[in-house]
Amino acid sequence: MKERILTNWTFMRALYLLMGIAVIVQAVMSQQWFGILIGGYFASMGLFAFGCAAGNCYRGNCATETQQKSNTTIQDIEFEEVKTK
Repeated sequence: MKERILTNWTFMRALYLLMGIAVIVQAVMSQQWFGILIGGYFASMGLFAFGCAAGNCYRGNCATETQQKSNTTIQDIEFEEVKTK
């Protein structure tokens, strides 16, 4: 956990953390308690590097690995037509 917090800081991650803190401060000053939850969510995204703050929502970082092709051949399938009365 410590490594995740201290490494791989990007501009977007810092921006999420700063904007989350700003939303929390503004919500406390205006006594809008639901805003603390929203600000806390965005601040935690920046602090712990998950979601879009970790860079997984853009630049194709969330692409899955392709599977290797196997040596199996495609077999012909015979279909039987079923007629109803």
